[in-house]
Amino acid sequence: MQAGKTMALITDAGTPGISDPAYLLVQACIAANVTITSLPGATAFVPALVNSGLPTHSFCFEGFLPLKKGRHTMLTQLATEQRTMIFYESPMRLVKTLQEMSTYFGADRPAAVSRELTKMFEENARGTLATLAEHFQQKQVKGEIVLIVGGAPKKLKEKTKYQNNTEDDA
Repeated sequence: MQAGKTMALITDAGTPGISDPAYLLVQACIAANVTITSLPGATAFVPALVNSGLPTHSFCFEGFLPLKKGRHTMLTQLATEQRTMIFYESPMRLVKTLQEMSTYFGADRPAAVSRELTKMFEENARGTLATLAEHFQQKQVKGEIVLIVGGAPKKLKEKTKYQNNTEDDA
């Protein structure tokens, strides 16, 4: 693959990389700067999850975050979620959401943003919440977006400044 050969991982047991060892292959490809393309299925989040390089054995799909009421509460509750989290986001709110997640989850939380999957301008960006916020702040973002965020460490010792406040956003 590093020599430019195209290879495929095919299985008759569902999507490779979802709750199986292909996740390790994806991580190795990412570490070696090998481009990964996941074929689409019935939903955009499955190829985005596989492309992320984050754990796929246990995850939760959260869809779109609330725009106002309940957003603070949801982000506070998800700050200690240990499973990989999947969100949909609009191009206009992506940077704001990444910045908020940096505050609630920690700026160094691993994450990935997949945009325009299987289309001409497909983009898969990986890094921390903070580096992704900076990356997307410097460009015009378009298209359908899937945001994947790594789960909290098993022993999250430090609470974020928002975890003790339980009031909902107005």
